[in-house]
Amino acid sequence: MKIFNTLSRHIEEFEPFEPPQVKLYACGPTVYDYAHLGHLRKYTMDDILVRILRHNGYQVIHVQNVTDVGHLASDADTGEDKIEKGARKYDLDPYALAKKFEDYFYYSMDLMGNLRPTVICRATEHIKEMMALVETLEEKGYTYIIENDGVYFDTSKWQAYGELAGIDVEQLMEGARVEKISGKKQPTDFALWKFERPEENRAMVWKSKWHERSYPGWHVECSAMSMKYLGDQIDIHTGGVDHIPIHHTNEIVQSEAATGKRPFSKYWVHHNFLKVEGEKMSKSLDNFFTIDDVIKKGFSPIALRLLFLSTHYRSEMNFTWQNLAGAHKSWNRLQQLVGEFKQDREKLPGMSVQAQSYQRQFFKAVNEDLDTPGALAVFWQVAKDGALPQSEKLQLLLSFDEIFGLGLASAKAVKTEIDIESLPSEVRNLLQQRGEARNNKNFELADQLRDKIKNLGYGVVDTEEGQEIKKI
Repeated sequence: MKIFNTLSRHIEEFEPFEPPQVKLYACGPTVYDYAHLGHLRKYTMDDILVRILRHNGYQVIHVQNVTDVGHLASDADTGEDKIEKGARKYDLDPYALAKKFEDYFYYSMDLMGNLRPTVICRATEHIKEMMALVETLEEKGYTYIIENDGVYFDTSKWQAYGELAGIDVEQLMEGARVEKISGKKQPTDFALWKFERPEENRAMVWKSKWHERSYPGWHVECSAMSMKYLGDQIDIHTGGVDHIPIHHTNEIVQSEAATGKRPFSKYWVHHNFLKVEGEKMSKSLDNFFTIDDVIKKGFSPIALRLLFLSTHYRSEMNFTWQNLAGAHKSWNRLQQLVGEFKQDREKLPGMSVQAQSYQRQFFKAVNEDLDTPGALAVFWQVAKDGALPQSEKLQLLLSFDEIFGLGLASAKAVKTEIDIESLPSEVRNLLQQRGEARNNKNFELADQLRDKIKNLGYGVVDTEEGQEIKKI
């Protein structure tokens, strides 16, 4: 197995510290709002990585945190805590808000077919471990205190600062990366522990040796929880590419300074961004979509998973509803094919040469830095190969699905095409009205009509050929 390591900027042969065990830490969600499509893509590709590792015989301990305190609006250790801000927005207690959106996150993950992590750890339940880590760094002389602000890590005392991101520290010293905070010795210094300011009146604070009302810095949370469940050094750390220059860079520094062991993580796996219709996802642009939006429009979450497989995790992906419609149609066709293959009860004495070739191609692709697009191409070749017996196709596809996680073992042959004339008259009329609404670009009305059709027991999907309707 080979994987791209952000630390070395090369694709490397994967060799864990203590095979067959693999210690994997994934930066989890900050639960201040609904999980969106970008989150779904990142954690689905994490799931693919875990499935590949386990298929290769590794015993994976998958730890994922839940950030329910301490993630400030700015990476520069300024601004409001996202949880506190979200609590005001939704008129909820911060703890209730965090629970609401943690539940929604895992509800979304389950619908996507993602396996639950081995350990799920919340920041608020590990305050003692975080305090202990900051105290260790303090005892080793890596910290200083800014009055009425917090405990900071002195990056001038760590020569290897910035190696993950390839940061030019001299440029950073000129203030190019982060805004200046009064009392900071270097622009790169970061908060380990924050103090409540008099005007803040935070709901989430803890008494510490440094301040009566204080709370953890975001970066220290991941190090403390990772060390508790996985030890001083881990094999793989995953996250988004936006974590590279600050969050993960600071995580490395504080972890290695505290333990004296390098590297903190042997491999760093970073996922690229998801755009929607070519733009950054934003509520102000009305392109902030969740799993419920996918379902409301008549698409299967597993069709979305299939769509995610078509783009490499290190490549930026552009999501469009048209692409999802295509993936949904492919997903329906795939279920139909697998259902038909299951009708073939023929038992073959062994795997044919061609089937063995497909098997080698597929697993070579997924083991080459998670090349899911390449593996997906082999997957469809198998499905469409007229020379392979159906029973052999089924055997291969179910084997491949141990990695893809599409749930093909439960797929059944179903009738997906419906004769329009056979529909109830009320449904036909609504479908006609909806088609006219879409032609007039009245998408709000089209969505309202889709909901009416859904209430009558039918789902509508928009494809390049027009509206496709099916019985729910």
